[in-house]
Amino acid sequence: MTERPLAIVDIDGVVADVRHRLHHVRGRPKDWDAFFAAIPDDPPLADGIALARELAAVYDLVYVTGRPEQTRGDTQRWLDRHGLPPGRLVMRRARDRRPARLAKPELVRALAKGRQVALVVDDDAEVCAAMRGAGWPVRHADWMAEDAASGVTLRAAQEGQGRT
Repeated sequence: MTERPLAIVDIDGVVADVRHRLHHVRGRPKDWDAFFAAIPDDPPLADGIALARELAAVYDLVYVTGRPEQTRGDTQRWLDRHGLPPGRLVMRRARDRRPARLAKPELVRALAKGRQVALVVDDDAEVCAAMRGAGWPVRHADWMAEDAASGVTLRAAQEGQGRT
């Protein structure tokens, strides 16, 4: 029996709507503890959840997120509560503050050893470009509407502060 190809799915901005907690990291000082403590309250993003379900019918899912390892319990409970298909959960290592465009491709490279990556789904345009540059097919998740402030804040958290 051969293994199915992998579909890599991001969480924040793809299946989970994080906009309600961005206010914790807009100003100074940033309250990262409160930002991550609000994970259980993330509303689901219907488009992303539908896509994850479609992909799971054909591929082995791997959720690759820039969330720190310390949020694994809340993240896994959120995925389960919202009926996402089962899949491996790969998270940013503790104290890894590299931009998502650097950290996530490294995580996917490790997963891809001996496996075909059929698709990567991410909301961060810089991550998408890095994944394409590594040779993987990409779908840019653009369904989480952003106002100017939330878009800037989320990109800063992902790329500038290496936090999600």
